[in-house]
Amino acid sequence: MDTVDRGLVHALQIDGRASFRAIADVLEVSENTVARRYRRLRGQGVLRVVGLVNGGRLGHTQWTIRLRCTPDAAGPVAKALAARDDTSFVYLLSGGTEVSCTVQTRGTQDQDALLLGRLPRTSGVVSVSAHLLLRGFVLPDGWQGLAWLAPEQADRLRPPPVEAGDGPIELDEGDKALLRALNLDGRAPYAELAAATGWSETTVKRRLYALRSQGIVSYQLDIPPSAVGFGTQARLWIAARPAKAVEVGEALARHPEIAFASLTTGPTNLLAALNCRDPLDLGHYLTERLTPLEAITTMETAPIIRTVKRAGPLLL
Repeated sequence: MDTVDRGLVHALQIDGRASFRAIADVLEVSENTVARRYRRLRGQGVLRVVGLVNGGRLGHTQWTIRLRCTPDAAGPVAKALAARDDTSFVYLLSGGTEVSCTVQTRGTQDQDALLLGRLPRTSGVVSVSAHLLLRGFVLPDGWQGLAWLAPEQADRLRPPPVEAGDGPIELDEGDKALLRALNLDGRAPYAELAAATGWSETTVKRRLYALRSQGIVSYQLDIPPSAVGFGTQARLWIAARPAKAVEVGEALARHPEIAFASLTTGPTNLLAALNCRDPLDLGHYLTERLTPLEAITTMETAPIIRTVKRAGPLLL
């Protein structure tokens, strides 16, 4: 990628629905150039923008799941999980016998059906562990590895702040149709969204603004880290002294290598997603970059050997 591509990628990370004109003004190139670059990268499967729902605003619960499988089952199990509408970030780990993913559940019934019923009884699954995600310190849309623009350029693209919410929100059928269309293409034109909902374009624009400002929908840039030079990824399960767990999570969020970090339940209390340039860079991070965090007591590292799914479909 050249400087225009990297600037475009960073701009879309900041605001996935930023207009080509606004991005062009920041990059100081023509609007046609930005549109052409986007279509090329999108057509090559390098990137896409996905409209994602904040499940917490709808009363959903988010889990991270680890499944250990027999060698012949891991691939099919990962594919089956990726096909579900409630999963995201499905990975094959380590020697190809472990699957990791994120799951959102609508309520106790869905949660029990998946975690206590279906997964433990799946052929080839040896063990299942599920850990509740309690607090995010850095989310994929905040990964610093995509940063390219100067701070003043980034500020020109930043969307308005999200309003604080104080309880679950109910969506009507029109909202759900709108969010499904955005999940397929977060940059879908207003005319296309109007056709999907049966609303006018004016109504679509007004509702989009409301859903975004209330923190219900966000736009995530879905791009493989390898596209910007980070060819080695891993998942970290970290145990930190309870009194220092939040402090460690906040420190992880300041590391540009960390694409995701959250407080969790379970034998370890922190989960992190790590993007590095290569195995040497990964080794440097584990043995040097983490050493100042003395509250860490144990850590398990699992390299990602295959990404089956990144940002996932909506759960409505």
